[in-house]
Amino acid sequence: MKTPVLVFMFLVAVPALAIAADVPATKTPAKPARSAVDPALEAEHTKEDVRRHRIMAAAHDAAAKCQESGKDEESCNAELAKACKGIAYGKYCGMKHPD
Repeated sequence: MKTPVLVFMFLVAVPALAIAADVPATKTPAKPARSAVDPALEAEHTKEDVRRHRIMAAAHDAAAKCQESGKDEESCNAELAKACKGIAYGKYCGMKHPD
């Protein structure tokens, strides 16, 4: 009975010692990464995103009103695409729709 217990202890202890040998005891924590983006440029980017979102929201609101008025979906989507040209992506103004 002693032999299987000793073998088990050996198999558990050896990998633990190998792992412990790889980690230095005096390792200092790494410094957090610093952003290289200029805060002024980031603020300008955020301002532009807000502007684009407001344009897209107005275009989607107009498309909803178009559909509520009873116009066909194709013409409302065409108006939406025209309102979003250069601002959003795809034929639905950046909005995902199941086709």
